[in-house]
Amino acid sequence: MNEPQTIHAPLAQSDLQQQALECLQQHEYAAATVLFEQLTEQEPDTVTHYWYLGLARLLQGHEAEAQLTWTLAMSEGDDETIEQWTTDLLHILTTEAVRQQTTEHPKTAWAIRQHIREIDPANITNLIEGLRLSIELEQFSGAELRESGLIEWIEQIETAPLSNDDAEPLEPLIHQLLDVAVEELAVADLVTAFVPRSPAPQRWIAPLLESAKRLATTLSNTPLAIRYTELCLAIDSHDSETLLRLAGYYQDTERYDEGLVVIDQYLAECQTIVQRVFGTAVRLRGLMTRGGYWQEAIATLDRLTALQQTLLVEYKITGNTFLDASAICTPLFFYPYIDDRARETRSLQNQVSSLYQADLHAFVANHVDDYRPYPQHPLVRSPQRQKIRIGYLSRCMRMHSVGWLSRWLFHHYDRDRFEVHALFNQQVRVDGFTRQWFADKATSAYGIEGDILGVAQSIRESEIDILVDLDSITSDLTCGVMALKPAPVQVTWLGLDATGLPAIDYFIADPYVLPDDADDYYAETIWRLPQTYIAVDGFEVGTPTLRRDRLNIPADAVIYFSAQVSYKRNPDTIRQQMKILRQVPNSYFLVKGVGDAKAIQSLFTQLAEEEGVGGDRLRFLPRDDHELTHRANLGIADVVLDTFPYNGATTTLETLWMGIPLVTRVGQQFASRNSYTMLRNAGISEGIAHTAEEYIAWGVRLGQDATLRQQIHWKLLQSRQTSPLWNARQFTREMERAYEGMWERMKDEG
Repeated sequence: MNEPQTIHAPLAQSDLQQQALECLQQHEYAAATVLFEQLTEQEPDTVTHYWYLGLARLLQGHEAEAQLTWTLAMSEGDDETIEQWTTDLLHILTTEAVRQQTTEHPKTAWAIRQHIREIDPANITNLIEGLRLSIELEQFSGAELRESGLIEWIEQIETAPLSNDDAEPLEPLIHQLLDVAVEELAVADLVTAFVPRSPAPQRWIAPLLESAKRLATTLSNTPLAIRYTELCLAIDSHDSETLLRLAGYYQDTERYDEGLVVIDQYLAECQTIVQRVFGTAVRLRGLMTRGGYWQEAIATLDRLTALQQTLLVEYKITGNTFLDASAICTPLFFYPYIDDRARETRSLQNQVSSLYQADLHAFVANHVDDYRPYPQHPLVRSPQRQKIRIGYLSRCMRMHSVGWLSRWLFHHYDRDRFEVHALFNQQVRVDGFTRQWFADKATSAYGIEGDILGVAQSIRESEIDILVDLDSITSDLTCGVMALKPAPVQVTWLGLDATGLPAIDYFIADPYVLPDDADDYYAETIWRLPQTYIAVDGFEVGTPTLRRDRLNIPADAVIYFSAQVSYKRNPDTIRQQMKILRQVPNSYFLVKGVGDAKAIQSLFTQLAEEEGVGGDRLRFLPRDDHELTHRANLGIADVVLDTFPYNGATTTLETLWMGIPLVTRVGQQFASRNSYTMLRNAGISEGIAHTAEEYIAWGVRLGQDATLRQQIHWKLLQSRQTSPLWNARQFTREMERAYEGMWERMKDEG
């Protein structure tokens, strides 16, 4: 701040005022204050001098003195005069606020606008500009919006639509708020008040749906996503994209009946084969996530299969538009949960994925000018770089099954030979777990959002050598990015099964998790690691909250246990589990998972009664609040009964780590062989069944033979020191040898 200027000689009043104003313009506020004080002494009746004096003091940071200056001056006027003086003062302050903002002093501009608000709280233009400055200064809060009175001002306007003069300044503010503060409830209230009254509500559907998608996928706030989507539905009750999104959001929040109503409306109104595929897939998703509607789900899957086969025949690639990557994800997700038909499922998935990739590439080729430099420029690798650069792309590098398992590669990787880059797909919040296990251990880590072309270009420009997909068909963004081939070598590992995308070179497996003939029906080259496709050093375990006495289970009873999501609850497997209970007296079954609790209980109880098992031998448990508690509570089990045709994966590893015997059935597809490879790599053969009859026999034997259970328990505890399953360092070395082999093969093939 400049020192006050010394006035050496008296100046004419007009010259003095001009000099004072020039000091304000030059940000010499102390000098301006001295000059305006002289002006108020020379002409105390010229009230404008007081307005500028208060402004000069305000700009110096002396807010209380500024307020006092204005208040004392106002006290000398009558009502009519005060009204005019207030108008003059507001004009001076507004002019200065605009000047401060245009001269890149937004904080000062914001401070001035706060004083304008105190003088004229109903000045809507000032409220809007103040909020926009708060956003620019990154200090916006929902409380500020709510206290501004802007929402109430909109709500009290009875005529709709708003005039263009009222609406135009609000629209850019709302777009900004949706971008930077979409989770604020006050923003949702503002949007809810404004959009129905806006001159063109229809044009708000696209940005509101985009905001809802971000809330649901990136910010894990599906209830608020529903609010924005329901607003879109109020604008246009027949908008197909709104109906499709809303059905999915209802399913995610366990509002299954509402989701069914919405998706049935979508299906009744959809026009194209693409829409019918998506709508049927979302309907299937609702039935499967709810659980207990197996026959209806199978019928829906059959319709979906027929529709996808029609899509493969009828869809025309034009290069002007392209399918969303969710064409791979949602329609194909539930096949392995319903049946173990590896060849048929892989064939359909390979065809759909190939169609999607061809469609996307045709679009990029036709619009290449819109996406320069991607994909025109050839891959560039800095010649001085010796290390292989591995990029892991996932939405699940957090407290998620994929996160718990993949973290060990970041922990153990050879920093002398490799760079490891964490590419957080739509994961903008880095919690302590993510930071500890991924961000802090990686060579670099950054979040990615938005357009798949932009994400792919960023990965390409980062010179990633080997891009590893951890999501498979659980993420449309990951599928879309992988289809664009941003890295010279691309691999799928861990997330689910392979995607079938031609752009993916390899799928990581081992000697057990895929049958010997799997190469015949996988689009990717299967790279089998020598022992296991997954290994961990162990799991953190918390304090148990389950006790037999609280569950009314006798101390000498045998407890069978199953903790899985609803869509793994195949009725055929449940029947087999009930047959086990029937043959093991004094046994109980604890069932824990996600879905419609009433529907799941009804399904289990009905099948139990049909198999001659009393419902009083079943216990239904809610999900635990934390994974560590879940693992501790596994200790209540004598035997864990696996699901089929989709086995446990992380749950199986947790079971074995806790030393609990497991009964699993082995099938042909990847999903039905997870527990098999884990048991083999833990050195356990007991509990492995290849038929339903063997599954029942093992369940009965383990329930009846306490000595055998104890032997397996000790073998599992001892395996922690010896088996490949619990040696993540060795596993990391094997993965790194695989990466080096892939890289050398790529260079040899030129």
